[in-house]
Amino acid sequence: MTWVELIAAILSVWGVWLTTRRRMLSWPVGFAACLIYGWVFLDARLYSDTLLQLAFAIFIAYGWYRWQQNLGQDGRVRVTPLSRARALVNLGAGTLGALCLGYAMHAWTDATLPWLDSALTAFSLVAQWWQDRRHTAAWWLWIVVDVIYVGEYVYKHLLITSVLYAGFVVLAIIGLREWQLAASEPDTAPASPSLHPGEVQR
Repeated sequence: MTWVELIAAILSVWGVWLTTRRRMLSWPVGFAACLIYGWVFLDARLYSDTLLQLAFAIFIAYGWYRWQQNLGQDGRVRVTPLSRARALVNLGAGTLGALCLGYAMHAWTDATLPWLDSALTAFSLVAQWWQDRRHTAAWWLWIVVDVIYVGEYVYKHLLITSVLYAGFVVLAIIGLREWQLAASEPDTAPASPSLHPGEVQR
């Protein structure tokens, strides 16, 4: 699986870098990466992560649509703030999801690290939801989740993936800075009504 993992890692890095730049191309690249990683995690018996990749595929379709409706004239997505109340509701949903999935994986499967893996799965979905909704706060949550993922993948001997997630921490910091800058510079130009196929999209 090493070469498959490597391909998935390369696509993932490219997709996240495109996301830091608020580019639409991030979505098809991210979709390909999550499908390949679904295969890698299934082979490693990280079932929560496998389900996460399938969920990401759905979130990617939603995010792609949302971003297309909120493009600036430069072809990049506009950033929008996240209210404290909404953040608490989403984090509460993530906690509940982590507990339910953790119990299911612990009781009914042979998953390794079922509780930790389930928590990371649930909060990754919260971060992805915030990213789909164009919230800068997504990058803060990605930083926390990705740091923990590094340790998990070292434990599971998925060394390429552990290095990848260390890189994701760096990219998340870059994304946080880029999106904060974008949020401080409002785009007053009208949104592009449509995106040229060559520019379609992380």
